[in-house]
Amino acid sequence: MMSIWQIMSAWNSISTKCRAFSESATGKSGVVVFCKVNIFGVMTMTRVSRFRFASTIGILLSVFAGFCAAKDVGFRWLIPDSAVAGTELKVMWQHNLPLRDGETLEHLVVFGSRIYVLSSRNYLSCLDRNDGSVVFSSFIGPADLPVAGMVPYQDGLVSVIGNKLVEINPEFGTKQSSINVVYGITCPVVRNDSYFYVAGGDKRIHALRAEDKVQVFQVAAQNNSGIVSVIADNDFVVFGTDAGNVICILPDRPRRLWQFDVPGKIGSDLVRDGKWLFLASEDTRVYKLDIFKGDLEWSYQTEAILDAPPQVGRSVVYQYVQDVGLTALGKDSGSFLWQVSGGTGLASESGDKAYVITKAGTLVAMENARRMQLYAVGLGGTSRYATNTADSKIYVADEAGRLACLQPAE
Repeated sequence: MMSIWQIMSAWNSISTKCRAFSESATGKSGVVVFCKVNIFGVMTMTRVSRFRFASTIGILLSVFAGFCAAKDVGFRWLIPDSAVAGTELKVMWQHNLPLRDGETLEHLVVFGSRIYVLSSRNYLSCLDRNDGSVVFSSFIGPADLPVAGMVPYQDGLVSVIGNKLVEINPEFGTKQSSINVVYGITCPVVRNDSYFYVAGGDKRIHALRAEDKVQVFQVAAQNNSGIVSVIADNDFVVFGTDAGNVICILPDRPRRLWQFDVPGKIGSDLVRDGKWLFLASEDTRVYKLDIFKGDLEWSYQTEAILDAPPQVGRSVVYQYVQDVGLTALGKDSGSFLWQVSGGTGLASESGDKAYVITKAGTLVAMENARRMQLYAVGLGGTSRYATNTADSKIYVADEAGRLACLQPAE
């Protein structure tokens, strides 16, 4: 009788080969042809779309993974239950993606009730983030093309794959629209109800009408600096530049409403939280601005150049500082709260607790009010995580495609 390890090894091999087959067997027609033998021993051939084929394989994978979890076989899961014993954390589900040799898990994105996982070969898997079941799995582009961002907007995901601006259906993984972009892209594309805003390599924002992708206008900073981040609202658009400019314009024309300048380069995304705008600059400071007026609320000087965006929680702003760790600041006051050495970012919050991921793959629980560490647990080879501020669930993964969801007791 085969051991469970042999069964799981065989299943992973089969599922990976099925993925490879769905990739190679799909021609210009976008269909997969596969054979089956009926109860009379007669072989038949069925033509299905690659999406349907990949989704079916994904669902079978999910069912099998769920079976193994229920039997507590512990087959190469990312996090054993013993790792969180003695804490309030509970492993909610785990899932192993069928990655091919040399393929790695690259990005995790939380959007609504889903978690989207993108591999280095541009294989996108969508899982129900509450139970880990597979919703769909499909290729969103050739393996050798770069993917710039997956930005949620209403009922779609906006991304750039190679030189194409693409809208992806978040429920099925299919492309809703696609258009070539000839001027290059320097940061993720954003949109509002009326326009897409594309920051080009020509140091211009190109505003494309949402309904037909026709360019309506373009805008640039007066000093012709490069654009590193854009935020779009129906009432305004804000962008940051590599010269330290934060500029707000009308959404339908290149008319400036306000401008705020910082001494150093803005090297990461601007972050909006209600009426407030947060940004990190290479002048070592974190800034909080009024997004409607451009007025400075506060700034805090850290210990090094900042090249990662602030992560904004309910009452705390978390900032990664190079070679230092994760620094926590009061959102209202900008005052220092605590610092986790080696911390890379926020995984989630639960009440007054913050859960921090470190470079070593450790999960550190911090209590914000008392400014103290509660405990730290090792999470195996964890090297990827999603920042989730919608609830307290924690999503972690490793490069090999092992995912896990943990949740603290409320």
